[in-house]
Amino acid sequence: MPTISYFFGIAIRIYFNEHPPPHFHALYGDDVGQVEIATGKLINGRLPRRVLAFVEEWRMLHVDELMEDWRLAQGRKRLNRIDPLE
Repeated sequence: MPTISYFFGIAIRIYFNEHPPPHFHALYGDDVGQVEIATGKLINGRLPRRVLAFVEEWRMLHVDELMEDWRLAQGRKRLNRIDPLE
């Protein structure tokens, strides 16, 4: 469960050998959502509206880094940390 970023109580993870489309998991308390990297669409799960807004702001800043981590995860390689939202 590689956590690649953490901000405002939100853990961002990309798992190894996941299914397309490229996505990441955002965890906040008991809520978990899968967010498509390219579009920011919540493709599975549930997140509070405020948390989803923070996640979307962060995603927009880091799309290229997220795609690189997605590629690394598909090859089961070490993922890069991504700066948190400040």
